[in-house]
Formats: sequence, structure tokens, C-alpha cells
Amino acid sequence: MKKDRLTCKKARDISIVSVLGKLGYFPKKITQKEAWFLSPFREETQPSFKVSIVLNRWYDHGEGFGGNIIDLVTRLKRCSILETLEFLSNDISNFSFQKRVKFETTEKQISYEIIKVTELRNHALITYLESRSISVKVANEFCKEIYYKQKGKTYFALAFKNDFGSFELRNKYFKGCIGKKGITTFNYGNTTVCVFEGFIDFLSYKTLHKNKNLEEDYIICNSTSLIRNLIPKLQKYGTISTYLDNDESGKKATIFLKENLVKINDGSMLYKGFNDINDYLVKMVT
Repeated sequence: MKKDRLTCKKARDISIVSVLGKLGYFPKKITQKEAWFLSPFREETQPSFKVSIVLNRWYDHGEGFGGNIIDLVTRLKRCSILETLEFLSNDISNFSFQKRVKFETTEKQISYEIIKVTELRNHALITYLESRSISVKVANEFCKEIYYKQKGKTYFALAFKNDFGSFELRNKYFKGCIGKKGITTFNYGNTTVCVFEGFIDFLSYKTLHKNKNLEEDYIICNSTSLIRNLIPKLQKYGTISTYLDNDESGKKATIFLKENLVKINDGSMLYKGFNDINDYLVKMVT
């Protein structure tokens, strides 16, 4: 079936932060309203390139110009608008679409400054993964390690990118998110998809099957509160398997999916008697 042509109007709703992440540019500072990057157009040490997450527009303070996602890609890749639409269309399954939202003025903003994002090599994080019986090789495929500042203090954590280009964070003592909360999708073009509550569950599943060549796509909720966002993405699949927690929120999420989709394979039977698939993995290897 011929896919619909991506129009300029639809393209302008593709998240700029998501596209920059795909191109290898990550925010140095981010809140729910805006993200600051080192300019992708030149070398600099202080971020002067701002993306409004609310408006989905960018502005380069160093050179005094800005625009929408089409303006950004045509300039970065030095290509035509038609070539930009083709680039965005070819990778559209990896990008999120930005809805225009208005934040309440009383909303509490949490500000982070990202110092660096690197390959996974921090001994404390590797030890944490090993304590959860997760393959470091598997984790390296899907995670980074991140160093960031909050309220003047420096922290580090495992970083798992969501579809907004933000990061889900985890270490031995902390679980959180830098930037906008969202789901994570891995779309490889398969007819089967597996659904997980968090990325530790996803890494646990991949560890359990690390020697198998699985022809599956994956969606990680990163929070059961986002379960409704999965319905449009899941409707195209012939086989849907869920691996959600065996607690109240996980069971409610599974029931919701069963009520809204034709057929759901409840994979939680694999780890019946355990809270989640990671608890099961730890028991299996100890």
C-alpha cells in the first residue's frame, strides 16, 4: 500500500527535539516548556539554540534567526523542502508529533542542565544493571549514561530516550525523567509488537531472549498513565503481547488494552507470582 505523502502542514507538527535527537543533538538544559542546545550550526561551549516545546519552534540566539522543523532540516542538511519532507517521511516512525499545549502559570517547572551523554561505562551503573541481572551488552544497545545538574548538584544515571527526545532516568537510588514524559517506540517494520511498562522491564525481556533473533517491534510506556497513547500505534499490529506489572496499575492497563483492541496476548503469565518481569529474571539467574 502506498503511504500517504507527508505535507508541510503535518511535518511542522513533528517534534523538533525528537528530530535533533535523531541527528545526534541533545539538550543541555530542558524544562517542560523549552530546551537549550549547543547550536548545530557552529562550535560553541554555551547553549544559545533554544527550542520552544510549547510552540515547537526554534531560535538561534547566536545568529538571530529561527523557524519551524522544515526550516531547521533544510538548513542543517542543506537540501530542498522536498528533500526535507522525504527525510522526515522516511524516519517518521521514529519521531514524535508535537501537540500545541498551554501550561498553567502555576505549574511547577523542574530545570535540569545536561552536562554530557555518553556510552555506558560508569562502574556504578554497570553494577546496578548486574544487580538486576540485566545484560550490560543489551543495555548498551538501548541506553546511554547521562550526567546532569539539578539545583547546583551533579548526578548520573542510565538514560533511555523516549519519542520526544527526552530521557527516562534510572540508577540505584532514583527514577525520573529529564524533559517531557513520553512513550518509547522501536519500529522495525514487524507485524508483532511487545508492550512494556518501563525500560528496565524491556531490558529484562531482551536479556531473557538475548540469544534469539526476534522479529518484533517494541513499545515502552514509561508510565501506565500514558497507556491510552498506545492505542493508535497498536492498531496496525497482527499480534500484540503485553508484559506489564502484576500490580494493580499494571493489571488495569492490561484490561484497558484488552477492552480497546481485538486481541491481546497477556505475557505476564510468564512471570506469574512475581511483581514484574525483572523480578522473574533475577530469580531465574540466582
